[in-house]
Amino acid sequence: MAFGEFDLISTYFTQRWPNRADVELGVGDDGAILNVPEENQLVVVTDTMVSGVHFDEQTPARAIGHKIAAVNLSDLAAMGAEPAWLSLAITLPEVDHEWLTSFSHGLREICDYYDCQLVGGDTTRGPLSVTLTAHGLLPKGHALRRDGAKPGDWIYVSGTLGDAGLALACQQQRCKVSDSHYRRVLERLYFPSPRVALGQNLRDVASSAIDISDGLQADLGHILKASNVGARLDVDEIPLSMALTESVTADLAIQFALSSGDDYELCFTVPESRRGVFDTLMARHPAKPTCIGRVTSEPGKLRLERDGEPWQGPEADTESVGGYEHFR
Repeated sequence: MAFGEFDLISTYFTQRWPNRADVELGVGDDGAILNVPEENQLVVVTDTMVSGVHFDEQTPARAIGHKIAAVNLSDLAAMGAEPAWLSLAITLPEVDHEWLTSFSHGLREICDYYDCQLVGGDTTRGPLSVTLTAHGLLPKGHALRRDGAKPGDWIYVSGTLGDAGLALACQQQRCKVSDSHYRRVLERLYFPSPRVALGQNLRDVASSAIDISDGLQADLGHILKASNVGARLDVDEIPLSMALTESVTADLAIQFALSSGDDYELCFTVPESRRGVFDTLMARHPAKPTCIGRVTSEPGKLRLERDGEPWQGPEADTESVGGYEHFR
């Protein structure tokens, strides 16, 4: 018996998924019916992952399922939103039951953890790609945005940076690391952890925020442009993992942290007047973010420093902001 589109949806994307009370009608009809709580706003984000661009045949299907959700939830985290509903569009060259089982397992795991429900989508035949739209909820008027940074604000990042970039460099045979370090950085590349709780804690504290998907230098640059400000970073303060610092030179480790994508940490700014409140909030947080610099009044200028002097790394540009862009 042929296995068609509706069999695929029923088998892999309707059974044993989280069920939220605010979903009146989910997968299985022409559209979903969702109840947005009163005094809340809806935050909507979308990401696409394409075979040969964002992942290759080495990438486990479970990791693809996890990551397509994680990158969207990271965007919601950067806005301070609570994840709620997902819709998935998947294009497949053929029905591969083993691949679909693993993919849906990875997607369902992260949905279970963050209590978000798959409520719709589409399946088609063609080159392998996945597109996911995530909807999040936010108390009205409390969104984190990119355009609120002011001169004098302190710049923070969560977690450690550069690990996913190192994993990709190893896969491309540009770097070689120990087996134990490779396992750690590969986990960061394949299974990023969106900082959802941190984003919600920052709603009334941070003046601006963004998630780090294209590299710290590029993504901080988006805040600087939107806020019409500049920044000064102390590169020695950028948090780095042991896996990174023990695998490459100090300058190259900093460069990975500045320019590698796929970290999915948060970069945000905190005014001096709210720094005490921020420290109190973070005292209960499992991993306190790291202060790496300060916002300046020079629009668009990012100054990288070490010991108070300009720092020029292996590929660093201290006057402008670059990063990965499609079509460039």
